Amino acid sequence: MNYLNEEMVYGKNPVLELLKSGNPVNKVLFLAEAPSGRNQEILSLLHERSIPYQFVDRQTLDRLTDRERHQGMLAYIAAREYASIDDILALAEERQEEPFILMLDEIEDPHNLGALLRTVDAVGAHGVIIPKRRSVALTGTVAKTSAGAVEHVRVARVSNLVQTLQELKKRGCWVSGAEAGGQEAFKADLTGARVIVIGSEGKGISRLLRENCDEIVSLPMKGKVTSLNASVAGSVMLYEVLRQRSDRTTKTSP
Repeated sequence: MNYLNEEMVYGKNPVLELLKSGNPVNKVLFLAEAPSGRNQEILSLLHERSIPYQFVDRQTLDRLTDRERHQGMLAYIAAREYASIDDILALAEERQEEPFILMLDEIEDPHNLGALLRTVDAVGAHGVIIPKRRSVALTGTVAKTSAGAVEHVRVARVSNLVQTLQELKKRGCWVSGAEAGGQEAFKADLTGARVIVIGSEGKGISRLLRENCDEIVSLPMKGKVTSLNASVAGSVMLYEVLRQRSDRTTKTSP
C-alpha cells in the first residue's frame, strides 16, 4: 500500500518510486537498526540526487507515521523542485539585471521562509539560497505561507553556505550580512550585484558566514525591542535594495 499524506511518503516501495520519479524530495529518514544492504538502491539514488538523509530510531518513525506500516523509511516531499545557483544567476542575466539574491542561514520556522519567499517575489529578486541541513525546506507549510510565491521564486539548496558565498563573490556579487553592529542599512550602498544574508531566528549569522560577508549592515532600532523577526528584517532589507536600485535607475535614465 502507498502511504501518503500532505508532506510525506513511507514504506520501501513508495519511497523508492518517489525517488525514481524525479519528483522533489526534501529528506529521507531510515530506521537505524534496519539490516545492512537492504536500502542500497535507495541510498544510491539519494547520493545521485544529493538528497539529505538521516538514520533515526523506531520510536521516531512510529510517531511520525502514527504507527502505520512504514517499513523503516520515510520521505519528506518538497513543495517544488529546487533550483541551482546557475539557475538563479541565469534568471538575472535573462532579465538583463545585476544579481539580487537572498541567502538564509539556518532559518527553521516555515512561516518565516514562506513570508520571505513572498517578499523575494514582490521585490523582483532572482532567488533564495538555503542550506541542506539545519534549515526548514520547501514544505507544504512554506508553500501555503508564501501565498503562491514558491511557484515563482527559484530556491537553491546547498551543502555549504560559505563555499557558495565565496563562489558568488568570484562571480561578481557583493555580500551584505544583516546583523546588529554594522553600518546603518539605509546609509549603505546596496546597489550592484548583491547577496543579502539573513541569520537564523535565535543565533543570527554563523561566525564563518559572517566573516565571509563583505560588510555588515544593520537596521536602526529606536524602540525597546532589540531585534526583529527574521522575515521582517529580511523583508525590510530586500525593499531597501529595491529602493536603491530604483533610485539609481531613475537617476541614470535619460
